[in-house]
Amino acid sequence: MPVFANMQNKDRHRTRTFRINPKEKDYELRICAHHQHETTQTKKEGDTMDQQIEQFLHSLATTKRPSGTLIADATIIAYRYDLGQLAEFVQRSNRPLYLALAESIAWDAVTTGQLVAFVDHLKKTKPYTTATLARKVAAVKSFFHFLVAEGLVKEDPTTLLGSPKVGMRLPSTLSPTEVATLMTQSAVKISPQGKRDATMLRLLYATGMRVSELMALDLDDLDLVADYVRCLGKGTRERQIPIDSQTSELVRDYLSNARRVLMYHNPRRHGAVFINQRGERLTRQGFWLIFKAYARQVGLPATATLSTLRHSFATHLLQNDADLDSVQTLLGHANKATTQVYRRVVAQAMPISA
Repeated sequence: MPVFANMQNKDRHRTRTFRINPKEKDYELRICAHHQHETTQTKKEGDTMDQQIEQFLHSLATTKRPSGTLIADATIIAYRYDLGQLAEFVQRSNRPLYLALAESIAWDAVTTGQLVAFVDHLKKTKPYTTATLARKVAAVKSFFHFLVAEGLVKEDPTTLLGSPKVGMRLPSTLSPTEVATLMTQSAVKISPQGKRDATMLRLLYATGMRVSELMALDLDDLDLVADYVRCLGKGTRERQIPIDSQTSELVRDYLSNARRVLMYHNPRRHGAVFINQRGERLTRQGFWLIFKAYARQVGLPATATLSTLRHSFATHLLQNDADLDSVQTLLGHANKATTQVYRRVVAQAMPISA
């Protein structure tokens, strides 16, 4: 059974920074290149559409929900990408019209039909999961609710826009043997990058942290004397997660040796725990690429992701008779119902007696 360090809810004020993933950067570059061929007025109107997206995201990021928490950074990043896709689709679908008129459209000219066409376009162009499509529709609905509330749009075109039905899907997990194989493979390399990879994977599984939480860790979040990690979860909820002595020793070795070497390439000193070869904070996308390489090497299912390690952590705890409240606390779930799903995973994995 996990032994918890003394949980403290401190008010830690951190700057909310939003990293742009490669897909978003590609989108911005395409838009910039495309706008170079437009008139000055078209650029101005296009900028207004983008500015209104940023106004919405700023409001979303700084307004507390009824629960008193803030929207997660990952949600802001996802919504920015989703609305960027919508803006590009709207501009492209209306291009013959507004080029002829030497003007661009604005958000108040978007119709329900265009939004339905946008969702159909997403379904046809990429194999998005139902959950991802539902999130994109939710982003669009929330955005237009904001525009109406701010008086920027007279009528809400999303009123009749349906959302994809998202069924309850159990999270995928790895067996203890698969986890052990992954950890062994990641520990083969003795280079600074190899030691970093082994430490990240081990710490992710040993704590059940979200990937975003792991990537956001700073040096002062680690207490390797008391053996716990402090992380800031969704809604800025802070929790302390105990770690075993073997994981603690691995982290200590990484910080003393590998991280010091990696930091040599960056003259600017900072407190990020996990860094890339340039001495900068490693991104979620960078960690994802690292994980997929190791996953292929050991033959993990193609569906395995970094979140699979978090799911495996919770499932393995329950399989070893940990109580649900303890697992909920470790995972940082606000609602116990969210943690209950792992009991279903455990039940599904149990052999059926004759």
